[in-house]
Amino acid sequence: MYILFFIFIINCSGNKVSNYHGIKQLESKFDKIKVDSSNKNDLLKIIGPPSSISDFNKNKWFYIERLKTNQSIAKLGTQKIKKNNVLIVELDNKGVLKSKKLLNLNDMKDIKYIKEITQKEFKNDNLLYNIFSSFREKINAPAKNRSK
Repeated sequence: MYILFFIFIINCSGNKVSNYHGIKQLESKFDKIKVDSSNKNDLLKIIGPPSSISDFNKNKWFYIERLKTNQSIAKLGTQKIKKNNVLIVELDNKGVLKSKKLLNLNDMKDIKYIKEITQKEFKNDNLLYNIFSSFREKINAPAKNRSK
């Protein structure tokens, strides 16, 4: 028993495991690009190719940086988001940087869903409702009542 516990303790590392996704050091690269002076080629050289390009506006590029680290052993290896940066850049038709915006972890918001129920807009005393209701009753009637 003690041998298994000892092997388990030896294999546990004090270093936290980090998972990076996207472009590293996005905040420092954000400061290097300048509105109205940097162009598409500067962006590709400084930051690299975008993580995503808008389907609706080909001049809107998105760069993503996400860092997740493991929490303590007591939390069974669940990961916590340490960095979540999204850089949104928009170019004009000539390829010059028109605007830039950096969203970070504090800009993330929980989405709250509305739990209201939509009310029906038709009334039961309508002529069409009465006609279709009688059809529905005849269709759903048992077969023995139809033979009479």
